[in-house]
Amino acid sequence: MPSAFTPHNTNPSSQHPQAWDRASTVKLLVLDVDGVLTNGQVLIGENGKESFKAFDIQDGFGIKLLEKIGIPTAIITGRSSKMVLARCEELGIKHVHMGVENKAVALENILQSLGLKPADCAVIGDDWPDFQMMKSAGLKVCPAQGHDAVKAIAHFVTTRSGGCGAVREVCDLILKAQNRYEELLTQARA
Repeated sequence: MPSAFTPHNTNPSSQHPQAWDRASTVKLLVLDVDGVLTNGQVLIGENGKESFKAFDIQDGFGIKLLEKIGIPTAIITGRSSKMVLARCEELGIKHVHMGVENKAVALENILQSLGLKPADCAVIGDDWPDFQMMKSAGLKVCPAQGHDAVKAIAHFVTTRSGGCGAVREVCDLILKAQNRYEELLTQARA
């Protein structure tokens, strides 16, 4: 681990020693939506349809930072939502798979299109439907509020909850492990 590393909100080298090495080789970030990019609540309006989803602005900026260094993000979610699609368009996320029953198949399609292997990706999931896409991921991540069974297979459990900065925490980990964090921080301060 580089001596210049200073933990942001967690110390992966002491709490999750395998996370640092695994994050250093990530070439793709794959996200579930509900419970990862959002807090997992589903707000149903009077019309009986989902009304709102809240996204964390820092998560979005972390995704943009990864994109800046050539690491794309993909979304694989079991639900379909115009709000998710709008957020993905805003962030420039090109690989969006919604209404997916078998997340492993969707991940395999994305990996094939990018010429990557499962070991090249970090996958953030929070509940049982995410097991299959997490199974062979190089870096398996679970947000703080995620289900205990998912935490048990994770290489890294964030200190923040889904929809409250968990994705940004992982983005920062990847940037630091790949020695790009300080460079981007210096550019932002200039």
